Amino acid sequence: MLVIKNIRLETGFNWVNQHVVSTNTEKFDVLIENGQIKDIQKEILVTPEIEVVEGNNQLLLPAMREMHIHIDKTYFGGKWQAPRPITNGIFTRFEEESELLPRQLETASQRAHAVVQHYIKHGHRHIRSHCNVDPYIGTKHIELTKEVLSSYDDQLTYEIVAFPQHGLLRSKVYPLMDRAMQMGATHVGGVDPSTVDKNVDKSLTQIFDLAVKYNKEVDVHLHNRDTLGEYEFNKMADYTRQTGKQGLVTISHAMALGDLEGEPLSQMMANLVSTGIDVTTTIPIGLQRKTMPVLELSKHGVQVSLGHDSLIDHWSPFGSGSTIEKMNTLAERFGVSDEFRLSRIWRYSTNNVTPLNDSGEQVWPLVGDRADCILVDAESSAHAIARKRDITKTILNGQLAYEAAERIEVGE
Repeated sequence: MLVIKNIRLETGFNWVNQHVVSTNTEKFDVLIENGQIKDIQKEILVTPEIEVVEGNNQLLLPAMREMHIHIDKTYFGGKWQAPRPITNGIFTRFEEESELLPRQLETASQRAHAVVQHYIKHGHRHIRSHCNVDPYIGTKHIELTKEVLSSYDDQLTYEIVAFPQHGLLRSKVYPLMDRAMQMGATHVGGVDPSTVDKNVDKSLTQIFDLAVKYNKEVDVHLHNRDTLGEYEFNKMADYTRQTGKQGLVTISHAMALGDLEGEPLSQMMANLVSTGIDVTTTIPIGLQRKTMPVLELSKHGVQVSLGHDSLIDHWSPFGSGSTIEKMNTLAERFGVSDEFRLSRIWRYSTNNVTPLNDSGEQVWPLVGDRADCILVDAESSAHAIARKRDITKTILNGQLAYEAAERIEVGE
């Protein structure tokens, strides 16, 4: 058993003129047994057999999910290396991977471990990793990714997307994808069936056939913009209905959602909701890139989750692995600055788990919940997001998985 002593929990909102102006917190102890929360009291008596984790009067919040990362191909944990210039769009990277990925196999496992440990440090309880399946390394990345993630079974939950980075049709990897499903991949992946595979229907048919054959879920990268992206979304919805995969399909990046407005956007949101298709975004900003209307999507019932895509690799040097920072970017991008709306943003990192519901009633943590939580040097979840406050401890499956070397006093 383990007890987290002297922590603070959000217990309600303070309202003035029907507006939330601050969040109440109160001091508690939390008892954990067999990976679950067993009791929550103002004070819990500690006996010799109980391990004590000191909360230092910090805020306890739900641990987070990383829903789009590629741990199998990364520079993280190695020497600094910036990506090379792009001369032929994404095909520049495809050409680069033909030589790079085989060369990286020697260090791929070590670097994947470094990424996972970084995510634990940053308070994550779940990782969905996309994993290359291609002619150059076959299914070796599936094997190493499964081996790495399974070594954290006592801490994390995880999913592995078999990802035909160079195109399912273009690189002729259907047999390898079939093998990846047999090896334990949880999702069938894909990428831009129109511009990479050059045949939307054939590409999606093979993706969904594999998902049906092996009873797997689907997660497809769709980067195409405007009406081309809209067309691919509608095709994804059609195949989802035809194969009975409602609620089991993700569109990653979903760039075209940033281009749709008015009735086309309303129709698309209704289509996504009716098929249970969720979307994952990195909240791209700048470089003339529009961001999907996250708050509008949520308002209409579309499930949105967050991912970093990479920490540092041959595609990008910018990922931090901090989902608190990612939520901060989301808030700033959409002009969210008040206590109530900032607190609501936590749901994008947790599959809708927040300490307080919209009415200000405490709904987390509850006795019986899996003990996945973080201690944050913050006064409220809104404060944690707005000021990107430090995580000082990560508790996963009832175990202390990370502890900062020093505690920094609350100051902002």
